[in-house]
Amino acid sequence: MLYLRMFFTVLVGLYTSRVVINVLGVSDYGLYNVVGGILSMVSFINTAMIVSSQRFITYELGKGEKARSNEVFCTSVNIHITIAIIIFVLAEFLGVWFLNNHINMEPNRIVAANWVFQCSLISFMMGIISVPFTSHIVAHEKMGVYAYGSIVSTTLKLIIVYLLLIINYDKLIVYAILTVIVSVTMSIFYVLYCYRKFKECRYRFYMDWQIFKAMFSFAGWSFFGNMGYSLNNQLSNIILNIFFGTTINAARGIAGTVNNIVTSFATNFTMAMNPQITKQYSAGNISESQRIVYEGARLSFYLMSIISIPLIINVDYVLKLWLGLVPTYSSVFLFIILMSSLLYTLSQPITVAIQATGKIACFQIGICIIMLSEIPIAYVILKCGGKPYDAMAVDVIISFVALVFRFIVLKKLVPSYSVRYYFLDVVLKCIVVFVLCLSVSYVIRMQFDNGFLVLIVSSLISLIISIPLIYLLGINKMERVFVKQKMVLVYKKVIESLKTE
Repeated sequence: MLYLRMFFTVLVGLYTSRVVINVLGVSDYGLYNVVGGILSMVSFINTAMIVSSQRFITYELGKGEKARSNEVFCTSVNIHITIAIIIFVLAEFLGVWFLNNHINMEPNRIVAANWVFQCSLISFMMGIISVPFTSHIVAHEKMGVYAYGSIVSTTLKLIIVYLLLIINYDKLIVYAILTVIVSVTMSIFYVLYCYRKFKECRYRFYMDWQIFKAMFSFAGWSFFGNMGYSLNNQLSNIILNIFFGTTINAARGIAGTVNNIVTSFATNFTMAMNPQITKQYSAGNISESQRIVYEGARLSFYLMSIISIPLIINVDYVLKLWLGLVPTYSSVFLFIILMSSLLYTLSQPITVAIQATGKIACFQIGICIIMLSEIPIAYVILKCGGKPYDAMAVDVIISFVALVFRFIVLKKLVPSYSVRYYFLDVVLKCIVVFVLCLSVSYVIRMQFDNGFLVLIVSSLISLIISIPLIYLLGINKMERVFVKQKMVLVYKKVIESLKTE
């Protein structure tokens, strides 16, 4: 269901974004993004609270204590309402002042900009308040509901595009109002669903200060780690801009956009897997939690590899087909970012396992320092005459160092994890299989010229090469038995359906 959601939202998103730009115009579309970006400056807080809410709610569900789960839920709702009110007050005073005095826009668009700001603020607040409810949906592993909700939201955004074309009024104001209506509608949907389906989601005014302190402490350290990632990304862009100008930033932005689409394949898998890591740990099933971490790291890596390899061997043609005019270094940047993201997929289950313990202070401090260390290294490389991709390549090394650091922290928190097994049977095995699949696919691809048919055929060939190699070399005996059983089950269902017809 999460993959169906992803395919649908990506396709519709690519279409609607192009239409919205054409209808609003470049100037108004830019204004919409700038005004909305004012609120994104405080998104650190919400991101940290999402991680905190999901961890505590999932942990209590894993322990099976319904009363305690309701206490965590009520406390979480109160925290998020408080955060929403604080952000509302700050936005109405500081945000409105900043918008009307420091945003560079045409005088006749001030009214429209204020409409956009107020609508964006309402959407932002509803998103904050609905976090405990969406966290419950994920914790209960109701991925179908989560996916259906995203599909409905995307469909409503498609309707917005149609209404923009037929409503004869200020398009920017209309777009802002329709967007906030969709946001509020989806938030209400998630709230009502949780209220009807989950008994622990019955809100009452209750504040457990012990839970409050634990959640805010967890969120505070998460905020620290998220800040490291964000500063890494923003400062990397600034350094590249200082040495090479905006063209390089465009190339990096394009590579990042494509990478986000590719990594969503692995993200969908880990989203469905993460609650089980926390639940099994909280229930005391440490060995089962470890098994999910090992297998999750391996399988999410292979899922991303299957998508990444066809893209890597056809990168120049794909970028030209999509963009027409491709900024210099875009293909090299994309390759480097994909390598870094592949390493990151190996570490995602480890991060969830660390968060399950609740002891994340040293982990977040260490990750923040490691991520920020990329900035001075990249600066020195460029100062010494290095190329843009030389500075970008540091990201791959930093990602590997962060991977090793994560596992060391996890090993100290949960000693039963095996360093030998993880780095030999998971990390090394994944890298060897990836290199083999990429090498064979690349050699075959180089026998042909560029073209759309070659893109399709080479992608299919890459898939045919990758799946058997992953099956034979990339997974262990128990996993192969599991795959065989599933294939037999699917075969029997197909045969039975054909007989019925």
